[in-house]
Amino acid sequence: MAVWKENRSAARRFGHTMIGVALGVAAIQGANAAPPEEESHPTMLSADDPATSGGESPTSPAQAPSSKTMLGDMGGLRPFLGQYGLTFILQETSEVLGNVSGGNRKGWAYDGVTQAALQMDTDQALGIAGGTINVSALQIHGRNLSSDNLQSLQTASGISANRSSRLWELWYQQKFFDDDRLDVKIGQQSIDQEFMASQNAALFVNTMFGWPMLPSADLPDGGPAYPLSAPGIRARAQASESVTVLAGVFNGRPTAKASLDSQRENASGTSFPTNGGILAIGELQYAVASATAVAHADEAPTAPVGLYKVGVWYDSERFNDLRYDHDGRSLASPNSNGDPLTHRGNLAFYAVADQMVWQSTDQEDRAVSLFARIMGTPDDDRNIIDFALNAGVTIHAPLPERNEDSFGIGIGYAKVSSRASALDRDVERYGGSYTPARSEETFVEVTYQVQMTPWWQLQPDFQYVFNPGGGVTGRYDAAHKTGNETIVGARTNITF
Repeated sequence: MAVWKENRSAARRFGHTMIGVALGVAAIQGANAAPPEEESHPTMLSADDPATSGGESPTSPAQAPSSKTMLGDMGGLRPFLGQYGLTFILQETSEVLGNVSGGNRKGWAYDGVTQAALQMDTDQALGIAGGTINVSALQIHGRNLSSDNLQSLQTASGISANRSSRLWELWYQQKFFDDDRLDVKIGQQSIDQEFMASQNAALFVNTMFGWPMLPSADLPDGGPAYPLSAPGIRARAQASESVTVLAGVFNGRPTAKASLDSQRENASGTSFPTNGGILAIGELQYAVASATAVAHADEAPTAPVGLYKVGVWYDSERFNDLRYDHDGRSLASPNSNGDPLTHRGNLAFYAVADQMVWQSTDQEDRAVSLFARIMGTPDDDRNIIDFALNAGVTIHAPLPERNEDSFGIGIGYAKVSSRASALDRDVERYGGSYTPARSEETFVEVTYQVQMTPWWQLQPDFQYVFNPGGGVTGRYDAAHKTGNETIVGARTNITF
C-alpha cells in the first residue's frame, strides 16, 4: 500500500470522518438484520460533526469542547487519544414507546442502545496516508415493543434488538489519489450505514426509515444491517463533482448458518461468516449542487439541493418458495412433503430521492425538504415483501428561535407478495378455518426533535399503523384481524 506524504492533509480530513452519518437520532431507524419483527440500525456521528468532534483544528478531532459533548474532553482522554490519531465517540439512545390501541395487547416498553466507536487516522498514527481503522460496539438493552406487543411488519423502533453486548463493525478504509476520488473499505461492515440511505429520513424513529422493509424481510437474516454486519469489501468512486458510484460484495448472510433468531446465532458479533454465498450491491448517486450548501442571511438563498440514488442488489443464496414444495404441491396441503421448492438467487431494485424544496431568506437554518424511497423485486415467489415505499417531509428550524430543532411527517408502505398471499388462502382452504390473506400495511409517523443542548436531543413521536402485518389475526384472537395500532412515546439521544 503506497504512502503519499503529499496526500497527508486529505488523509487527515478523512481520518476525522467517523462511521456513517448521524448516530442515534435517526438513522437509528433502519431495519434490523432479521425477520420483520427485528429492527433497524443506528448510525454513528462523524468525528467532524459538531456534536462529537470539535477539535481546535481539523487535525485534532478528539479534542471535543465541553459544549458539544456531555463529558467534554473526558478528563483529558480525548486530547490524549488525539495525539495518536485516535477518535473516541460514545452515545446513548434511549426511548419509551407504547401502543395505546391495537396489537396483541396494550403496553409500554423501554429500550436503548449504547454505541462506542474508536477510529484511527493511520497517517497520524502510522504514517500511512489516506487510511482509517474503525472498530465499533453496541450494548443493547430493554424490551422490544414490536415483538412483544405489535403485529406490524414495519417495526416501530430502529434501535430495538435482542439484549446483548456485541461487536458491530471492524474495518479498514484506504483513500487513493490526491483528490481522494477512490476509497476502498474492507472488513466487517453493516451496509445500512452507506447503502439505500435517505439523509432526510434519518430523523424518524420507525425502523423502515433506516434499513427498509424489503431487504429486512427478504434478505437472509435481514441482511448485514444493525445490529448485525458481515465481512466484505466496498469501493466508492467519484466520477465527477455530481456523480458517485458505490459498490460492494459481502457474505451472503450475516450469520454462519440460517437461524430463526439471527442475533442469537451471532450473539457477540464475532463469528465473521464467509460461507454464505455473496451479496452484491451497487448504487449510482447524483448530487444536485452541494449537499452542504446553505444560504446566508444577507444573500439570496442557494438553489435547492438534492441527492438522487438508484441501486440494485443480488444475493446468491438459495431461497425457499413461499407456496410450493418440491413436488409442486402447496405447502399447506396435507399431502405436501413439507420440503419447500428452492430458488437460486434474489434480486431487487431501489431508488432514493432527497430534495430541499425551500429555504428561508431571513433564517439560513430554516428549510423544507422532501424524501422518497421505493424498492421492488421481480422474485415474488421467494420474497414476503415485493414492493415497499417510504416518503415524507422534514422541516429544519420549524419554530422561531429553535434553529436546531426538526419536524417531520413520514409514511411507510409494504406490499405482501402474491405468492405469500396465495399460501394464506391455501391454509384457509385446506385447514377449513378463517385465515386472512395478507395484503399490505401502511403507517404514518409524526415526530419533533428538540435540541435541548448541543449534546442532548429529546424527540416526542407518534405512529399509526393501518392493517398491521398486512392483515393478520391477533395472537390471542384468531377470529379477527389485528386492529390498527396507535403508538406514542419519546426518544432521547446523548452524546458523551
